[in-house]
Amino acid sequence: MTIRLAYARINQESNAFSPLTTDLDNFTRFHFLKGKGLARAVKPFHSEVPGFTPWGELSGFSHALRNEDVELVPIVSAWALPSGPLSAEAYQALQAHLREGLEAAGNIDGVYLALHGSMRAHGDVPEPEEGLIRTARDVIGERPLAVSYDLHGLMTPTKVELPDIVTAYRTNPHRDLPQIGARTARLLLRTVRGEIRPTKTWRTLPMAFGGGLEVDFLEPMRSIFRRMKEMEKENPRILFPSLFMVHPFTDAAPLGWSSVALTDGDEDLAARVADELADAAWSVRHVPTPTIFGPAEAIDQARRAWWARKTGCVYFTDVSDVVGAGGVGDNPNLLRELLEHASDLCAYVPIRDAAAVDALWDRIGSHASVSVGGSLTPSHGPPVSVEGKVVSRQQTRKFGRGVGVDLGSVKLVITEDAPIGLYPNFYGRFGFPLRKADIVVVKSFFHFRIFHAPWLRKQIGVRTRGTTDLNLYESVTHDGPIHPAQPVDEWRSRDRMRRAI
Repeated sequence: MTIRLAYARINQESNAFSPLTTDLDNFTRFHFLKGKGLARAVKPFHSEVPGFTPWGELSGFSHALRNEDVELVPIVSAWALPSGPLSAEAYQALQAHLREGLEAAGNIDGVYLALHGSMRAHGDVPEPEEGLIRTARDVIGERPLAVSYDLHGLMTPTKVELPDIVTAYRTNPHRDLPQIGARTARLLLRTVRGEIRPTKTWRTLPMAFGGGLEVDFLEPMRSIFRRMKEMEKENPRILFPSLFMVHPFTDAAPLGWSSVALTDGDEDLAARVADELADAAWSVRHVPTPTIFGPAEAIDQARRAWWARKTGCVYFTDVSDVVGAGGVGDNPNLLRELLEHASDLCAYVPIRDAAAVDALWDRIGSHASVSVGGSLTPSHGPPVSVEGKVVSRQQTRKFGRGVGVDLGSVKLVITEDAPIGLYPNFYGRFGFPLRKADIVVVKSFFHFRIFHAPWLRKQIGVRTRGTTDLNLYESVTHDGPIHPAQPVDEWRSRDRMRRAI
């Protein structure tokens, strides 16, 4: 008899410090597919999320099962860019889409649900993804449920214990989405066939930061991620170890990293694996994040980095306004500093301001004055008045309309929505080729590094005060001390409390 497996995604990384609310429209404008439309998007030679990622978890899931006697049942795929928490209405609508789709699917043998792990929502929904998992479980009963997460997910008892299978990305910057989907597919199929009996346990650490850059291919994290692969090779009963380096821009009380171990029917082995990974993560907690500089010092470093500018570009990461972590994208402080203190350097800068785009949209080829930035987050800095030539305009899928403005030493790209500058053509499409830039400003921690590698010669983190400042978690009331804000000597007592042991 043909096995029927359903698959779905509801994904958003929420920044609890953002003044914005994520509505259902944020999902439908970026990525929202159901039924046959979703099935087409995950087929070979199609793009799962056009303009963002051609292959994601659901493509990997689908492709891994294409030669098996399996009927795939597409339910819903809803993805919104990182931003503020969901409105209660948006969450209820997405939950309803999931429930109705699963109920309409009829008799299914298992479900794969791709989540992020750090979604938040307004109203009486402290952990919306727990509700999504419960919804799936309510519909399918005891049939196998597999859930994959971003490795920045915040783990809770329900997120770990209610699914049968838990997997997570193994790369940061994330580049293994289809592989994780494929591995989850094979684990789910083997579970349905009775070939394995997934057994898991987990550990949680009172730790917000550590591990340096927290990049999987750089030490000290490289050794830990390599160890997870070694574990799987050493013992075939170790099905999937995961390490979660939590998204810190959340108001959740149990903030922290987590380890999750999935084994084939061996609880003791799962406990040993989870302990080993937790200890390894805890051991690198004192490895600091890279130094972050104020704008003036960053500009001075860029000015002195003449070889980096000659052979490529110096990249400024606006760490206070990282849109990939839910930053609003309209922080004007770095733009102001570059205009005032870097007239000898050519700098490319993005900023979000829908009103400015509207004012300049029909001014191509003319000089114009406009105020930009600071409208969505006025407490972080007032708008900047700029004057220059409007040289281009573009209608985009990811960040709405945008205009390119030549301000002289600064080349400004103004967008309606948060400026996702992961790809080099973000500036190029507006007439600003990277080969002419000394400084390139990105509102991304490290994901851009993959695509900008040919031009990236030096990266400098710049603090400008905004919704992704790394110390914002200290304003939240947690369930106890959190490293590195407070001294924490050991993790096991807090782990037992959080897991209610």
